Amino acid sequence: MARLTHRYLRPDRFVCGTVGRPGERTFFIQTRQDGQITSVRCDKEQLQVLTTHLARILDDLARLAAGGILVPGPVDEPVDDEPLDMPLEEEFTAGAIAIAWDSAAGRLVVEVFAISDDEMMEADPQLLLAASPQDAPDSLEVHLSPAQARDFVARGQLVISSGRPACPFCGQPISGSGHICPRANGYRRPLFL
Repeated sequence: MARLTHRYLRPDRFVCGTVGRPGERTFFIQTRQDGQITSVRCDKEQLQVLTTHLARILDDLARLAAGGILVPGPVDEPVDDEPLDMPLEEEFTAGAIAIAWDSAAGRLVVEVFAISDDEMMEADPQLLLAASPQDAPDSLEVHLSPAQARDFVARGQLVISSGRPACPFCGQPISGSGHICPRANGYRRPLFL
């Protein structure tokens, strides 16, 4: 079967969001353009890495371009705080994610690949880009303006931090019924010396 690429050159919307209660959330990356919507399921860690790298790339672009590229500064609150678009139909689950800068268009390109059965391709995104159409997994390709990418970063950071509170001793998430803290099992160092 041939690879299916969901390509958005000028998206109206590129957001992340969740479905479910904290501790049981399912994370999604969603893109919309001209009434077409693509939703990709991802892990919290993938979303965290994507937002971190996008923020770093935007900061580097602003520093290196010296005003040649209009890159907005970091923002705390996203412009788009609306829920994910419905119906929420998962196209695929994210595997590898690649980020590139298209200098001719002045846009960031985010490409999300579906989980692949081939472990070599899963470990190296460059192999995904060079794979034949029959061997490559489906993908989502989104071309973002720096402002859209900055808004995605702000929303991603908000979505990630809105989960369960962290234990002040071990840093692990605390569920509604509490949790077993590994620092409280007799091997805990004293808090105050």
